[in-house]
Amino acid sequence: MILYHAPRDRFLGDLEASRVDQLLVEAFRNQLRIGVSPAEIASWRNSLNYIGNVLRAPEFPADLGVSVECQIPSTNKRIDVVLTGQGNAGSDHAVIVELKQWEIVQRTECDGIVRTRLGQGERQVIHPSYQALSYARLLRQFNEAVHTGGIELHPCAFLHNCTQPGEIRDPFYAEYLAQAPVFLRHEISELRGFIREFIRTGDTGDIRGRIERSRLIPSRQLADAVAGMLDQNPEFTLIDEQKHIFETGLFLARKSAQRRKQVLIVEGGPGTGKSVVALNLLARLTTEGRFTQYVSKNSAPRAVYSEKLAGRRRKSEISGLFRGSGSYTDTSCDSHDCLIVDEAHRLNLKSGLFGNLGENQIKELISAARCSVFFLDEDQRVTLQDIGSKEEIRSWAGRLGAEVTEMQLESQFRCSGSNAFLAWLDHILGIRLTANTDLKGSGYEFQVVDCPRQLHDAIRARNVDNRARVVAGYCWDWVSKKPGKASTPDIILPAADGSRYTAQWNLGSDGMLWIMNPGSVEQVGCIHTCQGLEVDHIGVLIGPDLCLQDGRLVANPAARSSGDKSIRGWKGQRKLDPAAIDALTDRIIRNTYRTLMTRGMKSCHVYATDPALRQWLRDRM
Repeated sequence: MILYHAPRDRFLGDLEASRVDQLLVEAFRNQLRIGVSPAEIASWRNSLNYIGNVLRAPEFPADLGVSVECQIPSTNKRIDVVLTGQGNAGSDHAVIVELKQWEIVQRTECDGIVRTRLGQGERQVIHPSYQALSYARLLRQFNEAVHTGGIELHPCAFLHNCTQPGEIRDPFYAEYLAQAPVFLRHEISELRGFIREFIRTGDTGDIRGRIERSRLIPSRQLADAVAGMLDQNPEFTLIDEQKHIFETGLFLARKSAQRRKQVLIVEGGPGTGKSVVALNLLARLTTEGRFTQYVSKNSAPRAVYSEKLAGRRRKSEISGLFRGSGSYTDTSCDSHDCLIVDEAHRLNLKSGLFGNLGENQIKELISAARCSVFFLDEDQRVTLQDIGSKEEIRSWAGRLGAEVTEMQLESQFRCSGSNAFLAWLDHILGIRLTANTDLKGSGYEFQVVDCPRQLHDAIRARNVDNRARVVAGYCWDWVSKKPGKASTPDIILPAADGSRYTAQWNLGSDGMLWIMNPGSVEQVGCIHTCQGLEVDHIGVLIGPDLCLQDGRLVANPAARSSGDKSIRGWKGQRKLDPAAIDALTDRIIRNTYRTLMTRGMKSCHVYATDPALRQWLRDRM
């Protein structure tokens, strides 16, 4: 979808008459059905005038295509400007221009990430070269007119308010700069030269229209990149009912191409292989030429699994296969062959940074795909915003005319394959009543320790293959994330010898790859960086949000950190319905520790800040 398009001369006329921003506002209202903030309108006026200055040079043809706010299909991302035309030999070209109003840019230690001032403060954001390059890659991977129709893409970035290169061109970003150069305010002639290198005549071949109307199918290059990736990694081998569900998913995805819309709901507890099946489906359907994406609310599984899938290849080669659950608010109905939704219990009602986009993520996912597959465990719903349930999925499937199939993953491959340990954990946490009231015969190593330092030391000792981590309930503020506080400890607890145990939350420089990056065993992860993932050995710090009162396990939401968004707003909601909110926050806290304590395949060590809870856990072993 392109919200504004015109030949160069008409675009320049619209600019002079101050019509471009008005036309964009109307397009947002009529096509996207959303309003536009005054800040965004001001941004258009500023940035597009600079693009106008670039294009006013006489060497550009009058019919050079100018497209503004070009939405990338299957995402909520929009390219600022696309210029289309032909080269000397009649070849088709599109120049992608990412516009930024930044004045000063600083380097960070994170790949493809810079720091700049936005609004009232500084923030870490995507390097504009990486951003423009990623948009071009998405089009090359999925837009048929681009990957088979001979349209060549050339991404770049224009920082029209920036006069000093600073660190935007630091060698750290050389890989991205080489493929998508950055131009500063005083480099208009250089930007003109970049455009003229590819475009000599106007868009007489309707390049813009072909891109906009194109089918979405994976490119042969993408399919070849995915083919064989899972076969070479024993971690993704399908076992028992995993194979059955995989074949069922394939059958339904193929069937949906000719018949009615299909929804497959797969329920399974921790370690049953939900993600293994999801990734195998993603790979197979992609190699079959079906437009398929892996979706999750939490970004950690997407980051880790795309890293593992890529192996020695560049992760960017397959990044277009992975999407957040809020990416489909404006996606056309049935535009995808299949959407594979992992950790579906984490889906939310609204999308966007401020929770102001879309209507319902479950509705949007089912609507966007001919076939959608939901993997979920309702006992891993860990925030007030989580709406992913079988009932909700069934409801929307029925309203959207989809046929529903339900299956179960039961065999447990985590926690040493011990269903007894999981049943015992569910029983003592009050998730559900089971016959497993102790750990006899479970075959799983579970220990309760009396000192947080002892717990962390035990995990360090087991970290032989970088497969051991410490995690905690979100009961401590993330102080080290604040400017000037990078070396400040976040978690401070008394140790057994009278000293203090100190630790930091997972490093921001690790991003969502914390659980697999070497050295991160020194930090403490939270629910958001480990849910959906696993290690061999897990150490869990149970904070004061779970304690023992009068011999009963009690959840205390007030003990959570003020920075924890998972139960944000619970106090206000409690005024309206105390009993319901108390029950919901209680379940969220119990589910959180159930999730944390089932991340370890071989062992789990636990330290609880409440001494009575530590003894209570021992008594039930």
